[in-house]
Formats: sequence, C-alpha cells, structure tokens
Amino acid sequence: MGRLNQTNKIYVMDCVEFMRSWEGDPVDVVVTSPPYNLKKGYKTYHDNLARADYLAWMRGVAAAAKRVMRDDGSFFLNIMGRPSDPWLSFDVAREFGGEFKLQNTIHWIKSIALNKKGDGGAKGLNGDFAVGHFKPINTDRYFNQCHEYIFHFTKYGDVKLDKLAIGVPYSHKSNLDRWKAKQTVRDRGNAWFISYENKQGAYYPVRHPAVFPEKLPFLCVKAHGIRPGCLVYDPFMGLGSTALACVRLGVDYIGSEIDAECVAMADKAVAAHERECAGNG
Repeated sequence: MGRLNQTNKIYVMDCVEFMRSWEGDPVDVVVTSPPYNLKKGYKTYHDNLARADYLAWMRGVAAAAKRVMRDDGSFFLNIMGRPSDPWLSFDVAREFGGEFKLQNTIHWIKSIALNKKGDGGAKGLNGDFAVGHFKPINTDRYFNQCHEYIFHFTKYGDVKLDKLAIGVPYSHKSNLDRWKAKQTVRDRGNAWFISYENKQGAYYPVRHPAVFPEKLPFLCVKAHGIRPGCLVYDPFMGLGSTALACVRLGVDYIGSEIDAECVAMADKAVAAHERECAGNG
C-alpha cells in the first residue's frame, strides 16, 4: 500500500484505519458527515448498526481523528437524526465529547419560511415565501426537519476562529456606529442558510444517498481560518464535496472513503472543478 502521506488524494480505505496509519502532516480542519444509521441505501456500507455499536464506532472515529489533528485544529461534524429519533445527534455529539470539547453548535438551515409582516417589508419582502430545499414527510406527528446540526469540536475549546472571513454585511449602516464596528461585515452567527445547488450532474451522476453541498465545508474551513500549508480531511468523503470546497479555496485536502466507485466519481468531479476554477482564475 505504501506510505500514507500524499495530499490532494482520496484514499479507498476505512476512515479509522486510515487515520491510524496517516504519516503526513497534522490536519488543520476535519469536516465530515458520517452515516446517520438511518438505513440509508449505501452500496458498500450497511447503515443499520445496533445503537450501541454505532455510538461506539463514532467514539472510535473521534479518537482516531484526535490523533491526526493539530492541537489548534477544528472538527466540524454534520449530523442529523429523524423526527422519531430526536436524540441521535446529541448521542453522537456526546460520544465525540469524550475526546473533544464542544466549542460551537451551528444550525445548518436547509429551508426557511419568511413572513412579510413579521420579518419586515422594509427588507424587500413582497409577500410570504419559503426558500431552500424541502422534502415533505408523510406524518401528522412531526414537523418537517428543515435544519441539521454542525457540531464544532476542538481539543481544548480555545481555538480562535476567523469569523469575519464568512461574515455578512450589516443590514443597517446605523449598526456600525451603534456597535462601534470596525468592519462593514458582522459575525454570521451560528445559523447558516445553505441551500443545495442543482449542478452536481455536471460532475457526476447523483448516486449517493446523503451528499452535503459544497458550501458547507467551504464555510467551515474559512471560519476556522486558512493559513499557509492548511490541510483539510474528510473521513467520509463520499462524492467529494469537501475536496471540491478545498479546490475552490486553494487549500490541500485528504479524504478516505470505502466505496471505490464513489472515489472514482469524486476524482472526476475534482478534476472538472479544477478546470472550472482555473478558467475563472
């Protein structure tokens, strides 16, 4: 197999085995979304472990990640359960809490409904509307899940972030004086609206049951802060969203993924993305 130290590569390997074998530089940012144990239709993984086995596996992933991360690194974990199992996200976060400190909890807003009267017509709303990805659920007991969690873990809970790198403009310029702001942008906060883009077919056929949008790892890496030699790792690389974000950001990445077909499609996506970014250069 050779030494595991090459960057800008997705390895066809189990993530725990990979992290225990990695011989390259320490990782600045880990960003990933593991299987949620919800019986999703993965080709090479059975997403139906017993609850205790799944949580023990997640604890093992956390421990292995701690080995490869820098002491001032960040682990952004995207996780969500189902309406009938509201504790799954927190149970997984608790397992990670045995290895890391939970520094931030971010809410990935996938769909949101806005009301003209309640949310202010002065902001340009012409009427009530909803925006974002919405997949109805067939139940009269639960609300549709329009968000997922992104838990931000660090080793000691004291990592300084580059919050304004993903900042947003103040809505009203009066706030610049009110808050004695030195910048025209403010902290984005911990509610991130990230919608799915309908362009993934340009890179590969969509054949993965749980692909997160490229913007999610893009924001996570920028928020952590990009420094010379920055290295990003995705233990569950899937179809390569994290690698695509790294290409756009101009930072190095590594990934692991047990499905060789997914890796092949991700590699094609990365090559296409590199050409696209070079053309926009």
